[in-house]
Amino acid sequence: MENTNTNETYFGQETEFDGVLEFSDSLIIAGKFHGTIKATGDLEIDKSGVCSIDDMTVKSLVVSGKVTGSMHVSERAEFCSGSIVSGDLDTPNLRIADDVEYEGQVTMLEKEPEKDLFNDSSAEFKNALVVKTSQAR
Repeated sequence: MENTNTNETYFGQETEFDGVLEFSDSLIIAGKFHGTIKATGDLEIDKSGVCSIDDMTVKSLVVSGKVTGSMHVSERAEFCSGSIVSGDLDTPNLRIADDVEYEGQVTMLEKEPEKDLFNDSSAEFKNALVVKTSQAR
């Protein structure tokens, strides 16, 4: 029987982490992070999350908090309303909501999306990622 569970790690508001993060499933940061992220998984920066990134490589990125640094996203990036993002971004798909503060350069990578990401809600997209990640195992 195929395993349909994915690991989701949560760094709470009281968490402060300095260093290098590597992960393959999902990470939610609600606290503070400074360093480098090298991941094949999905990253979400919660409204209370503050990240100072030397360099970030992830599959998907959803930002509701504050992020500063260089971001490389292989599938999809989303900046939610109220987020503050500063730094250059490489991604094939980008969604920026109203009321986002963004400063930096965006480079759109050439990759055909497997599904129409911009017509799906965030919840639908996250659910699709869970299914896709589960099937990859």
